[in-house]
Amino acid sequence: MQSETVLVVGAGPIGLACAISARRRGLNPLIIDAGAIAHSIVRYPVGMVFFTTPERLEIGGHPLVCAGPKATREEALKYYRGVARVEQLRVRPFVRLTGLEATAGALQCRVSTRLGEEIIHCERLVLATGYFDHPNLLGIPGEALPHASHYADEPHLSAGLSLLIVGGKNSAVEQALNCYRAGARVTLVYRRTELKPSVKYWLKPDLENRIKGGEIAARFGSRVTRIDPDAVTLETPAGTERIAADRVLLLTGYHPDFELFQGLGIELEPESGRPRLNPVTLECNLPGVHLAGSITAGRQISEVFIENGRYDGEKIFGDPESRGQAEQRLRSQLRPVGE
Repeated sequence: MQSETVLVVGAGPIGLACAISARRRGLNPLIIDAGAIAHSIVRYPVGMVFFTTPERLEIGGHPLVCAGPKATREEALKYYRGVARVEQLRVRPFVRLTGLEATAGALQCRVSTRLGEEIIHCERLVLATGYFDHPNLLGIPGEALPHASHYADEPHLSAGLSLLIVGGKNSAVEQALNCYRAGARVTLVYRRTELKPSVKYWLKPDLENRIKGGEIAARFGSRVTRIDPDAVTLETPAGTERIAADRVLLLTGYHPDFELFQGLGIELEPESGRPRLNPVTLECNLPGVHLAGSITAGRQISEVFIENGRYDGEKIFGDPESRGQAEQRLRSQLRPVGE
């Protein structure tokens, strides 16, 4: 049976930042993740460019150096695994938290590994699990067919095929443009009547021009009602329409693992799904259990990003002075954040 002072669940940027905060206070946290280091970024489309500037993605004071004005997916992955190495963080990828029991003076965490189940005892538990493993399902027939996916992938895979993309935020728009340029016949379906202003400023006019030129088809104010092996059925302002599709990407967003949190005994607000936390220390109703990053916002995941969630470790492990300094740094760079 393994015993740890601190167990951090989630090896994304926020989880790594929390572990650094703990380590700089003489603790030696263990980090586990159901996937790889920075698994959510691994799922990003190949070549994706961050909306956020590099200095706002940095953790632990380590500079993020990139070739252009903003980091790519590949540069971010190299950066975060490099930070983990330099900080000598102990990371166990592909280990999933499945249960929790509070015992006298300790937390008993049940985890699943490729070799079976293990028990890890810890004094403090930090959940920084993000949301990217749990897509917002449409609940329509055919959603689980093999040619339908809730994650963007390599645009080359759609070359020469009819591709239907559902969604109208940055990920959907960027994927539509990349797949079109890779040789796919792209149709974009979005439930709203127009793109939101938050779409990256360099993507929005590009897509609008491709639609205007007939290079990318678009169905605004529309929703998918059925996916078949060869086509997708839509409800549009003009009525029901059936569009041929070899591949379907349902880029409809994601949500935290509410089922896990409730199973652990974490109290959530019924409407928003926000965990009930001490705003100063981010400790929940379970003593010694803290939440960090986007999961603190419940269903409103767009409120928390790397750039404002990276200071959560200071709230959890810091003293009043360091918490105040973190809050001051956050306020000094506060601005609207993108997807």
